[in-house]
Amino acid sequence: MQPAIYIMSNKPRGVLYIGVTSRLQQRVWQHKHVHNDGFTSKYKCSHLVYFECHETMAYAITREKQLKGWRRQWKIELIEQQNPGWLDLWNEIL
Repeated sequence: MQPAIYIMSNKPRGVLYIGVTSRLQQRVWQHKHVHNDGFTSKYKCSHLVYFECHETMAYAITREKQLKGWRRQWKIELIEQQNPGWLDLWNEIL
């Protein structure tokens, strides 16, 4: 179990969803296979475009709250620093 924050999107510069989990693979799989009704299924956010692993869940939660407070443009810039093509990073976490 590795605490992580992640950002899902429906397309480049599209809808953004920020989440936190201790099981990144499992959580992203759930988003991709629409196992939860809610924001990501409503807006079809099925592409993992950014993630960060953290040592503790407390730090991951703090980071999630920080990112959720950011302006949209800052979030886009963060994603594009690591993933300029907005590729789905699903294969990187398998």
